[in-house]
Amino acid sequence: MTPTSPRRSDPAPDIPDTLFADPAAEARWRGRFTAARVSVPDWARDAPERSVYSSNATGTWEIYAWDRASDTHRRVTDRPQGTRGGAASTDGSSIWWFDDHDGDEFGVWVSEPFEGGKATPAVAGAAPGYPAGLELGRRTVAVGWSTDDGSTLAVSEDGGDARVVYRHTEDAGIGALSRDETLLAISHAEHGDSRHPAIRVLRLADGATVGERHDGEGRGLDPIEFAPVEGDRRLLVGHERRGRDELLIWDLATDTETEVAIDLPGDLSAGFYPDASALLVAHTRAGRTTLHRYDLATGELTDLPTAAGSVGGADVRPDGTVEYGWSSAAHPSSVRALHPDGTDTELLAPPGDRPEPSVALDDAWVEGPGGPVHALWARPAGTTGPVPTVFMIHGGPQAADEDRWSPVRAVWVDAGFAVVHVNYRGSSGYGSAWRDAIEGRPGTTELEDVAAVHEWAVSSGLADPAACVLEGWSWGGYLTLLGLGRQPGRWAVGCAGVPVADYLAAYEDEMEPLRAFDRSLFGGSPAEVPDRYAEASPLTWVDQVRAPVLVLAGENDPRCPIRQIDNYLDALAAREVPYAMVRYDAGHGSLVVAETLKHTVAEIAFAREALGLPVPA
Repeated sequence: MTPTSPRRSDPAPDIPDTLFADPAAEARWRGRFTAARVSVPDWARDAPERSVYSSNATGTWEIYAWDRASDTHRRVTDRPQGTRGGAASTDGSSIWWFDDHDGDEFGVWVSEPFEGGKATPAVAGAAPGYPAGLELGRRTVAVGWSTDDGSTLAVSEDGGDARVVYRHTEDAGIGALSRDETLLAISHAEHGDSRHPAIRVLRLADGATVGERHDGEGRGLDPIEFAPVEGDRRLLVGHERRGRDELLIWDLATDTETEVAIDLPGDLSAGFYPDASALLVAHTRAGRTTLHRYDLATGELTDLPTAAGSVGGADVRPDGTVEYGWSSAAHPSSVRALHPDGTDTELLAPPGDRPEPSVALDDAWVEGPGGPVHALWARPAGTTGPVPTVFMIHGGPQAADEDRWSPVRAVWVDAGFAVVHVNYRGSSGYGSAWRDAIEGRPGTTELEDVAAVHEWAVSSGLADPAACVLEGWSWGGYLTLLGLGRQPGRWAVGCAGVPVADYLAAYEDEMEPLRAFDRSLFGGSPAEVPDRYAEASPLTWVDQVRAPVLVLAGENDPRCPIRQIDNYLDALAAREVPYAMVRYDAGHGSLVVAETLKHTVAEIAFAREALGLPVPA
């Protein structure tokens, strides 16, 4: 478990009751946060009328059961800090969800009857840990967990005790279970690079290896899923052999590979259609997603009609209907159904009023030291000339800002700030070389791209150079603190949520999968490459910080633990740098809507005060 610091007293920010003097404006932005949302449902394979989804309808993200036949919904979980995700058993008789403690991500899988009842540990003999994958079959369950000792993968057959099939000190995870439940594909990093994993396929009868694939240095493989047909041993695999995310089919019956040749310029992900004759392909490029059907026999690629924006999850029902989540920066998220006849309807409407739309995002391609940097930006309606600007830096770093709905972005714009998103080197969706350019030099590389976009925003007349805010959460929070120290002349204020602040202490306290990630990113542990960790640590640069700093962090965070944040706050206090701190009793972010709303108010109010901006009339 992650060590924590004793609760301490730090300056708290002034969090006002309202952000706007106009009651209509106040109601509009709050309505975007509090409006109910739902996730794309996951259905039981052999009972597709029984589904599981997540929703924040009660003000906290929890798991819900949906019986489609009777169109009845039941809230499954009710926990103070919310529940991150669930799954339906193959026969639809039970619902599985991960039981951690106040968002610390350390726990066990539990299950309860679909109709309701007591939740009990789902796999006898599975030890508590951080989740490392779950696959549910008719009679076999494959489950993984990690601890400070490494990764353990196990199977349970016919409800029996967990039987360990793989254990290693390096990172590993459950990948896919074959439909006949004889083969298990796992990802592993025995070669020491969890950012570019290898694949091993195990025979469950005796644990023997029946197949192994490793594409070598800097090239990862992802076991996505086995073909959903009895006796079909084809495994869908993600690869990056040509410098971007692509697909191949590995037939374990013949140990042959067939690369899926799709002529689209961006990164690709996919899943099988129910009869395994085709793939549902998601194509991501420049922050937007398109869906396609790829016929495996003919190679024909058919575009599926979806609106411009981002797709968050998609799957194919037994009747061929594609259910998917969609949103754009201007339009709130919705869960939709694209039927075989081409009609597109809303599938699962959340209760209550829908949030009001926001502004659209524009694109900018800015020349940076490593090539063109893609940025997405919006300015407040009706403004001209330079305005206060918040640079919202995404987490990950293997992630990207997209053209998707964000109540947080919307309220910053309503509050009079331009918003700029930077898909810096390290981001996903722009090819392997772009994503991996930060290896051996994390932090510094990303900030070079942020600086290039900052210069564009100022020179183009968008951003007021004296009123630029650096803001982000997780890796974005880390880059915020590092940027305040390494680029003090650019930033007038910083807001950092759940950041890495003292990299050496963070490595000591964080969950083991992140230590493995850091070793791959830095090229070794702090003991092996101490100078790289020191160079990348915000604490190293704290003497250069001049701007006021707001930090927001969870007491139970296993990813960016609280002790290393306290070390950084001590350093700010010793140097008399103005700062404020918001603590909350959860982990790496909050699943409670009111807490998220509070964090957003705190950030905007803190930035306004630091910049001397008035409350809008």
